[in-house]
Amino acid sequence: QVQLVESGGGLVQAGGSLRLSCAASGRTFSSLTAGWFRRAPGKEREFVAAISWTGRTTYYADSVKGRFTISRDNAKNTVYLQMNNLKPEDTAVYYCAAKSGQAPWDSPEGYDYWGQGTQVTVSS
Repeated sequence: QVQLVESGGGLVQAGGSLRLSCAASGRTFSSLTAGWFRRAPGKEREFVAAISWTGRTTYYADSVKGRFTISRDNAKNTVYLQMNNLKPEDTAVYYCAAKSGQAPWDSPEGYDYWGQGTQVTVSS
């Protein structure tokens, strides 16, 4: 079993930056693909970014490419999402997730473990 706890959310002005962290418990986390998703008010949950268990491969949604960076430190059982040049449309609850299967990285149904989420609000 893996438990995920997000932190680092908050209120920031447009153009600002935040770094989200996802701390995992469970010895198998370092072998799992990890991802970030978000849900804006009134919208469906959407994929943001994912990273392979080695950290060598990353994948981003077009809407955040060039602004967000996903990384991980397996020694600390932690995944990060550095968010720069934030826009009001980035406002959402951000969720960390992890999976072991071969489902597409941008499909939330393929993820086995989820955190509770952290709120990110970007003011204009």
